[in-house]
Order: sequence, then C-alpha cells, then structure tokens
Amino acid sequence: MVEIGEVAPDFELRDQHGQTVRLSDHRGRHEVLVVFFPFAFTPTCTGELGELRDELAAALDDGTAVLAVSCDPVSALRVFAEQQGLQYPVLSDFWPHGKVSRAYGVFLEHLGFATRGSFLVDRAGVVRWRVVNGPGEARSLDEYRSAIAALRGGDARDAERV
Repeated sequence: MVEIGEVAPDFELRDQHGQTVRLSDHRGRHEVLVVFFPFAFTPTCTGELGELRDELAAALDDGTAVLAVSCDPVSALRVFAEQQGLQYPVLSDFWPHGKVSRAYGVFLEHLGFATRGSFLVDRAGVVRWRVVNGPGEARSLDEYRSAIAALRGGDARDAERV
C-alpha cells in the first residue's frame, strides 16, 4: 500500500474518451484526488461517483483534479460516464489488468478488482492523505473535504484511515 509521505506511483491510463491521462501531467499544477472504485454500474460506485460529481468536483476550483480509476474497459466507462454525467476523467485500469491498482496496493487479487481506495496527491506528487474501504463500504465526502482543506491550509497533520 502506498504510504502517506511517499511519492505517488505515476501512471498512464486511458479515460472514458480513450484519451491518455498521466498523473505526472498534474505535477506542479494541481493536487489530485485519485479515487479507485470496483465497478461501473454498481449501486455503491454509482452513488459515490455521483456524490463526487454533485458535491465535491463541482465545488473544487482548478487547483484540484479528480481522477476516478476502475478495472472496467474504456467502452464500459464511456457509457457509464455519459449516463451519470461525469465530467472528470474516469480511467480504465483494465489492461494490464489492475496494474495501477496493484501499484497503489488496492487491487484485490482474489476478486480481480480494486477496492475503494482514495489518495490525495499534492502538487509535488506526494501522497498526503488516503482512505481505503472495503468493496461495499462507501467513502465519506466529509473526509475528502477535510483532507483537501488540510492540504490547502498547510496543516502538517496528514490523516489516514485504513
């Protein structure tokens, strides 16, 4: 599992439109909230990503990027993102299957998908906060808000809940 204070593993994945997205492209420009989720079209994932769309992503300024990642193929993520009105990148970790999820320590080998892991990466590329929940356990938007506020406020106390 990626630890707080470590440089976040860089990655290059295709989004729901087939465009290449690299974490390192945000370095020096944005903090990045990397949100791993098990599967598109499932109730908990749909709810969480909708909350990010409605409650968090819309409230963030250009200083924070949201990148959602699952092991679904690009074609499924395209339909899912369109149906849900997701404007932020939804990235496919389909092939090699779960490579990025494994690098972050959230891939569940015995199930073949990523669990619910979220990582807040600062502009220098360092992980400043993380939360990891089980497949059926939704994450709290309040935790996201608190972590982003602490990072922006320069609070040295990094939070973690695993």
